[in-house]
Amino acid sequence: MPRNLPGGSAPARIAQCLVLLAVLGGCVASPGRQAPEDDRPLVLTTFSVLADLAGEVAGGHVRVESITKVGAEIHGYEPTPSDLVRAQDADLILDNGLGLERWFERFLTAVDAPHVVLSDGVEPVDIRSGDYSGHANPHAWMSPLAAQVYVDNTVEALSGLAPEHAADFEANGRRLKDELAELLAAFRADIAGVATPALVTCEGAFSYLARDTGLAEAFIWPVNADSEGTPRQIRDVIGFVEDRGVRTLFCESTVNASAQEQVALATGADLGGTLYVDSLSGPDGPVPTFVDLIRYDLETIAEGITR
Repeated sequence: MPRNLPGGSAPARIAQCLVLLAVLGGCVASPGRQAPEDDRPLVLTTFSVLADLAGEVAGGHVRVESITKVGAEIHGYEPTPSDLVRAQDADLILDNGLGLERWFERFLTAVDAPHVVLSDGVEPVDIRSGDYSGHANPHAWMSPLAAQVYVDNTVEALSGLAPEHAADFEANGRRLKDELAELLAAFRADIAGVATPALVTCEGAFSYLARDTGLAEAFIWPVNADSEGTPRQIRDVIGFVEDRGVRTLFCESTVNASAQEQVALATGADLGGTLYVDSLSGPDGPVPTFVDLIRYDLETIAEGITR
């Protein structure tokens, strides 16, 4: 959910970070600083899901780190001074695009590193309601089909950064795309026996999955926003659930499920397992990797839809 941290608006916070970065720059470049032992190129991504995807393609040939931590709400994130300092050493930055990281353009003004938009080439799904109406839905990586475009873009970006390892990047990308294709085929088989499968979530983060697999879709809000869970949004979803006889509802790990709980109470539908979208879990959680996230969500959705 977009929000301002103490200290003023987001642009003001960026300006404060830039001032601090200028001060810290002297310390970072000081002769007494120890050179890092890891001399591999550094690739930064905007959030943990992309970091793991890029790490799978990289195969250890480059360092891949996420700007935001596991569990962070990505839409309204505000970069910190330490983010900006760390980005000065980046050789490449990968972002999602499609309007997901609204803070990212301001971030780039402080960072002298090339960046690649991983969603380039994905046919956008437009948002038709709420504050984001008329904009593209940014959650394309949640479809195993669209995610293969992310893989291709990552292979190309890393091959440009470290061409001596291009063959490995290509092989790792093919393996990852094969895994995604298998997950998509399994999901389609799982829901094949349902006459009119429907998916109801808190955030509209599965529009690309719905498009690519023929799911009917409803959600309380299209993208995490300050106005999420309004009475009208809740009424509209209640009507969808009742009209289609939906038995299972879902909500995502980084949002408040209270609005969906109201839908469940009004309709008698069950709340299914938590879905993961904008962030991986910790290493001991259910979705420590990108492929785990896609697999877990598809299996959880299929189980709910076929009840």
